[in-house]
Amino acid sequence: MVPTPAALDAIRTLCVGLALSGLLASAFEMVTARRASFSLLERGGMAAVAALPMLAFSAPFIILRNTVRGRRIERRPIPFVMLATIIACGWSLLSGRVALDLAALVVGA
Repeated sequence: MVPTPAALDAIRTLCVGLALSGLLASAFEMVTARRASFSLLERGGMAAVAALPMLAFSAPFIILRNTVRGRRIERRPIPFVMLATIIACGWSLLSGRVALDLAALVVGA
């Protein structure tokens, strides 16, 4: 069974999206000494507006981190973990596609 070019492109996009999300969340933590989380939006004002682009691309990592932690500590049910993983992977596909398209635009390909 040979994967189709579309399937390989989707896998590449998913991997780029997950890697980018982890990179951004880790860079945020390194620079600010705080964990990236959706609670950054609760501050409101310019801080929330400034956090939006970072959260938009690091959301898959945050969702997966919180899901694994919730399963381990709070014993959340497996269907919840599966649903959260599907959402994070879908979000990662979208952010990976945007990142790859922007990279192609910058390079001129």
